[in-house]
Amino acid sequence: MADQKSCFVVMGFGVKTDFATGRKLDLNKSYRLLIKPVVESKNITCLRADEMLYSGTIDMQMYLELLNADIVVADISTANPNALYELGLRHALKPRTTIVISENQMAYPFDLNHIKITSYTHLGDAIDYEEVERFRKVLSDTLDDVLTNVQTDSPLYTFLQLDPPSLREQINKAVAEKKEELEAAAPAPESQQTLSVITEQAEDAVERNDFITAQALFNSALLIWKPEGDNSKAGTNTYLIHRLAFVTYKSKFPDELTSLHKALDLLKSIDLQHTNDTETVSLAGAIEKRLFEAGQGEDHLAAGIEYYQRGYFLLHNRYHGINLAFLTDYRSLSSLCTTNEDRIADIVIAKRVRREVLAMCDKDWNDITAKQSSQAVKDGLARNDSFFIKQQKSDKDQLFWILINRAEACFGLDDIDGYNKALNDAQNAEHESWMMDSLTEQIEKLKVMKQKQADKMAGVKVD
Repeated sequence: MADQKSCFVVMGFGVKTDFATGRKLDLNKSYRLLIKPVVESKNITCLRADEMLYSGTIDMQMYLELLNADIVVADISTANPNALYELGLRHALKPRTTIVISENQMAYPFDLNHIKITSYTHLGDAIDYEEVERFRKVLSDTLDDVLTNVQTDSPLYTFLQLDPPSLREQINKAVAEKKEELEAAAPAPESQQTLSVITEQAEDAVERNDFITAQALFNSALLIWKPEGDNSKAGTNTYLIHRLAFVTYKSKFPDELTSLHKALDLLKSIDLQHTNDTETVSLAGAIEKRLFEAGQGEDHLAAGIEYYQRGYFLLHNRYHGINLAFLTDYRSLSSLCTTNEDRIADIVIAKRVRREVLAMCDKDWNDITAKQSSQAVKDGLARNDSFFIKQQKSDKDQLFWILINRAEACFGLDDIDGYNKALNDAQNAEHESWMMDSLTEQIEKLKVMKQKQADKMAGVKVD
């Protein structure tokens, strides 16, 4: 519709790490649950960069949206530099109708302290049921306000008391010409696919464990998302490269070792040695663990421990902890431990980390079960709300993984009663068969390691 207003959403996409807190935030959930449905409920078109059909330079189309959109919603969570830059451009181009939001644990840069920022609560992988309803109401009211209120919200126009660009006729002409140029260069309708559609197809393939298809799709996404003039085979979007590395590692194509090395090379291309992105370092740790287990040398064991240590200190969670403890037990049996003192220290460290994991299991379990028993969840499930149904499935999966982590931690601590209880609870919980395989595999390895540790301490020669 010609008279329909438009909203351009400035934010990252995919799972991003908040480097200030070490947490990972699923920005796709923020967009799909908190922003897009509210905007569209106002009969306003809603567009994010990954939903645009690209023809030519990505930057040019982004500039046009920042200039022409009736409203811009800028989510600056994780202090995403691209989002902050685009917010600055919008404030320079338009005196009003810009809404700034962020996740509530973000520490705002000094220059943003005087800007109204509407916050929401993100739980990392999920957003709380009640928070979805609360923030949707807040954003809805804010949209109504900016559409009816003529008050300036750009600090540039507020403090310098500027007038909007006076060359409006020339700007409109230039914009119209550039749109015609982009439309003329656009691919045929049957071949048009947005980055959002391609990545969604890739994630669907991951859900089906079809990692070969996911590889092809993430490669296609990277070819779309590259700067103008970049002649390399792929762009530099770290999230897409991380996902490509993950599915490459999982694919075992053309063989496991090749896929592991390819995946590790992809992670190295996004500054693996220096990054504080916990998702990247934990995936690197998993790859190095597999390379060590495949007989590729103890250097991979040392690297895997270093990556999991970094991830555990940056983001104190169950996944990093349980894998750090496991690899530390491996090291106690390797030539990386040159003395009995080193060996004993590693055994003690592994046990200490597992006790910390058990404490995290208790906390995470209590948080999820408390959320599930809330009235908002009961009401949402009673009315078959799709959001509540999907989140309920995600919560049940998380509860299963907590039981798996608890079982492994108990086994590593020689708490066989605790292990059997957690194992029995996991077996009785809803899960797919493959989800139990990871525990079975780890426990068999731990049994061998524990016997070798006992033999080492008794002075028995161990191969």
